Amino acid sequence: MLNLKKLCLAGMGVLAATVMSGAALAETVERFADTSRIVSVGGALTEIVYALGAEKMLVARDQTSLYPEEAQKLPDVGYMRQLSAEGVLSANPTGILLVEGSGPAETLDLLKKASVPMVIVPEEHSAEGVLVKIDAVGKALGLEDRAKELSDKIRSDLEEAEKMALQHNPRKRVLFIMSAPGGRLMAAGKDTAADGMIRLAGAENVISEFSGYKQLTDEAVEKAAPDAILMMDRGNGDNTHAVADELLKNPALAATPAGKSKNIIAMEGLYLLGFGPRTGAAARELSAKLYGEAGHQ
Repeated sequence: MLNLKKLCLAGMGVLAATVMSGAALAETVERFADTSRIVSVGGALTEIVYALGAEKMLVARDQTSLYPEEAQKLPDVGYMRQLSAEGVLSANPTGILLVEGSGPAETLDLLKKASVPMVIVPEEHSAEGVLVKIDAVGKALGLEDRAKELSDKIRSDLEEAEKMALQHNPRKRVLFIMSAPGGRLMAAGKDTAADGMIRLAGAENVISEFSGYKQLTDEAVEKAAPDAILMMDRGNGDNTHAVADELLKNPALAATPAGKSKNIIAMEGLYLLGFGPRTGAAARELSAKLYGEAGHQ
């Protein structure tokens, strides 16, 4: 069982010392002195702010912040990895919440020079990582009590998902495909959000030879022999079906067990890969799609 109850030991102490990828120049704080105008960068962080009932603190969000739907009404400061200082500062923020990996470093350095307080939240693709995010956001906004209530609820949700995952033996072998430009399959290896979600759902990521996302050769696809193919639903059902059909035109993929059975699963991107408050629900849903509802009593 995942030791979720030790999360505070893994969480808040880490936050203060965290150095973001691409953000070594940024000075961070743990708590904002003024929470009246917060910019949130990272879909999961924005979702947590809403779950804490603190959405009135937000004045802008990044392009990955698509849930809840009301968040999309906020001004958009750009993609989390391609932020511009001008775009962020145009919101006149009193603080910026950023998920680890946001950048680039040059932008964060300019924000530091502008004396805008930043809280950088660790990104870990695990059940514990979700709870660390909640605690970090709660502390940053001065809402520790609300964060504890939310963490307790989400912890129970994640533990339930874990119990369901442990039921499955043998485990389904899953290939996550990020994209397939020109028929070239870009797949998820270790240390990715997709890998973390596949494991939470009680399955096995068939790509374990490398970390991150890389293009697969036909030989690698055949060797992987997935039982199921997982992909993001881009929000257009007809387009998703078209993408799935296009994937099966790849001879190597079509020859796998997943291809022969046309077992392609599509789920909304932030829900599936965001590692936010809905992660337990996403893991249970993916598990149900892989193994059938009968395994989830």
